Amino acid sequence: MIWFGAEIDGPMVVARAVHFAATATTAGALMFRAVVAEPALRLESKTGVVVDRQIRDLAWVGLAIALVAGAGWLLLQTSAMSGQTCGEAVVSGALITVLNETQFGLVTEIRFALALALAICLAYDRLLLPRWLALGAALCLVAAIAWTGHAASTPHKLGYLHLTADALHLYAAAAWTGGLMSLLLLLKAARHDRAAAGTELDAVRRFSLLGMTSVATLVLTGIINAWILVGSFRGLIATDYGWILLLKIALFCAMVGFAAVNRFWLTPRLALPGNALRNLTHNTKAEIALALLVFAVVGVLGTLHPAAHLVK
Repeated sequence: MIWFGAEIDGPMVVARAVHFAATATTAGALMFRAVVAEPALRLESKTGVVVDRQIRDLAWVGLAIALVAGAGWLLLQTSAMSGQTCGEAVVSGALITVLNETQFGLVTEIRFALALALAICLAYDRLLLPRWLALGAALCLVAAIAWTGHAASTPHKLGYLHLTADALHLYAAAAWTGGLMSLLLLLKAARHDRAAAGTELDAVRRFSLLGMTSVATLVLTGIINAWILVGSFRGLIATDYGWILLLKIALFCAMVGFAAVNRFWLTPRLALPGNALRNLTHNTKAEIALALLVFAVVGVLGTLHPAAHLVK
């Protein structure tokens, strides 16, 4: 597949993008519950019970998809490393070799263990300790993605900076994009519970604060990552990597635009008669669609050589 003049490994891109999106959805849902839903809603209320159950279900679905996509990613990566088909890689033992003798394989094993721990915690999610352990496991699962990409191959002290920036970038992306689906569930539940009138305003305000923090973190860490991976303005405009990164930035800016309208125009009007809640719901859906496109672009970028390696 050719995109922006670059050779793209379609199946690998799809596996990576789906895995990233599903992992972010799971972690973002649990972060949303801890930072937004629980403080804004009384969990014993009708809306609180419904939203809590839906967020838990969303985390389960995200985890299941992440596991399937992650297994596909591992098989495709093994196939690429060994030069064999996926079936041949399993039969020949190449899959075991990748798991035991490569950094990608080691990180995959650690992340699988984290996913298993997360699943166990979600199974006992109604208890307080497993709820917090689930959040911790989800955060570790997201952060560990940094060790599967370009940051893991950056040498020396610059590598530590790159890994730290990448992990924070992943946290912020999960909090914002993953939280959007949970926000949509909360808005829908609140609309059907008159006793919960006003709770959506508090929830949206809390999520707006989380979103602004996430955006600031994404901008800062994105600049650091671009400095390391692109290196120069010429690298940005003279390479396929640079052009695809510009596409990601454009999608990000569009998301910020919708978020700004939600925060400064629609949120203050939630307490007033009108269509503010409906418009907010539509904008949230648009943000989710843009976020999925961003994950697709991220899936592509991870398969390309960084611009800094191609332009001096």
